[in-house]
Amino acid sequence: MRWNRLCRSPCSSSVADGPGEEKLVLAKDVMTENPVIATELMSVAEALGLLYELDVRHLPVVRGRELVGIISDRDLRGFTGSADDDAIEAVESARSSTVGNFMNTSPVKVDPETNAREVVELMLLHRVGAVPVADLDTGDLLGIVSYVDLLRVLQETLDPGA
Repeated sequence: MRWNRLCRSPCSSSVADGPGEEKLVLAKDVMTENPVIATELMSVAEALGLLYELDVRHLPVVRGRELVGIISDRDLRGFTGSADDDAIEAVESARSSTVGNFMNTSPVKVDPETNAREVVELMLLHRVGAVPVADLDTGDLLGIVSYVDLLRVLQETLDPGA
């Protein structure tokens, strides 16, 4: 999957499917399916562990399958201390605090059929690094599009043979 051009002015997000054909690039084409998730009752310490262990910056927060928020490494910055005493206090606080207290409860989200160009525009407008993909009728989480997912598409455009 490759974008057929870089958009500096309004243009469509599409890829060449074959000679003379273009296919629209949608959120479902670039999203990470079945992302690692957090729950509202998960401790901040556990969420931080997942973020660092998996080298990701965002965890969608779900209740059952329903998207209820998102938490990022930026939301949890205060849980890292600089001095030894601060670090001990930060760890204790992280163990007793829950994700539900720090998550963004109104995340920017898109549906799987959203044009990738619109996803980029939303991420830039709202200054976020990831957007959950959800079934907008049921609220069920389907995936997540991060800036890394979009950079992979750009990389394929710049170096199609790689």
